[in-house]
Amino acid sequence: MKDKPQAQHMEPFELAAFSSALLVGVYRSGTEKDLCEDYLSELERLCESYGLKAAAKIPCPIKKLDAGTYLGEGKLDELKELANKLEAEVIIFDDEITPNQQRNLEKIFMRPVIDRTELIIEVFAKSAQTREARLQVELAKVRYQFPRLRRMWTHLSRQTATAGGGAYLKGEGEKQIEIDRRLLRRQIERLKVEIEHVAEQRGTQRNLRTRTGIPTFAIVGYTNAGKSTLLKALTQADVLVEDKLFATLDTTTRKFSLPNKQEILLIDTVGFIRKIPHTLVAAFKSTLEEAVHTDILLHLIDVSHPKAEEQAEATTEVLKELGAEDHPIITVLNKIDQCENPNIVAKFRIKYPKTVAISALEGTGFDDLMQMMIQEVSLLRKVVNCRIPQSHYGLVSELMREGRVLSCEYEENDILIQLEIPGRLEHKVKPFLIS
Repeated sequence: MKDKPQAQHMEPFELAAFSSALLVGVYRSGTEKDLCEDYLSELERLCESYGLKAAAKIPCPIKKLDAGTYLGEGKLDELKELANKLEAEVIIFDDEITPNQQRNLEKIFMRPVIDRTELIIEVFAKSAQTREARLQVELAKVRYQFPRLRRMWTHLSRQTATAGGGAYLKGEGEKQIEIDRRLLRRQIERLKVEIEHVAEQRGTQRNLRTRTGIPTFAIVGYTNAGKSTLLKALTQADVLVEDKLFATLDTTTRKFSLPNKQEILLIDTVGFIRKIPHTLVAAFKSTLEEAVHTDILLHLIDVSHPKAEEQAEATTEVLKELGAEDHPIITVLNKIDQCENPNIVAKFRIKYPKTVAISALEGTGFDDLMQMMIQEVSLLRKVVNCRIPQSHYGLVSELMREGRVLSCEYEENDILIQLEIPGRLEHKVKPFLIS
């Protein structure tokens, strides 16, 4: 390129220091252009959640990705000219770009270049309130930064050694990047240990919930579908409700009584998103697993959104990744008062057998939702009498963990046990049932 600068390292930067961004997406054929534009609109909302203004959203047609610079030379010239004209301070690509591409693009644009993954991590970092959320965001950030060390520092070519020798002597010629990598590895291990400790505490709380025998519902769904609004409407809980992506990162649990006086626990969870970085799924696994360890899922869908079906699929994919797709699920079509396409409701009712339409903001449709929740609770637990050989103690441990022991005694090599168990475990005890 005619004005390509000489090789250099970008200075370390803070995304919060910038106010405007040029958003770039790619598509391979004309049929994919609408989807690309939809992703860019979602990227714009992520920017808004962070506090960045989108100077422009540019969908770029491509035949193949360039291994070194992601896009071809001609398109990059156009984008650089546009960025200069709009005075965009940072360039954000909708898809994940490699560390090498990122370095090359920053040399071309002469400004910071990030991707969707890094922006989501930054949005998460801004929204994290509890110690667990902050630890998980930090772990995701460190893992993301690890292969990008060359971009982060300006002193990497310096050779360093400590005078005096001894245990603190760095090998002759050890590069700063190697030292930084070692420090990051230690940081990753430290964060893992701290997160495991917090996860153990969460597990203890979960076991206490299980012992109470109170049915638990997890509200899951795409980010900004209205999960916190529903929790607040049902329980009058003082929870954060904002029209932002990922306003809620931490799980919130509230007690609630159904119309038949049955007490339940409602758990609000972190929202899902299309193209969610696996780094974040891994980092937030302990939080997301709240959905796995509940009795029933309320899958909340913003039915007024033009891409409601794709958002529902994205949530389903994350639930599969967590192993929670076999849980009883009530599909809750939210924002029905804003839905302009009545056919979409019919499509959802056909695809998902247990579906109810509500408006969490207006408080409509709650009677139908309550009746469906009562019905699901009635199917949840079953009292069983079992004779289980002690050689199957692993099964006994699982039943004790997931269910409630009513009586237990030992007879020779067998355990005679009466339990109240979740319906999903019934198939496991079938061979050991006694009438």
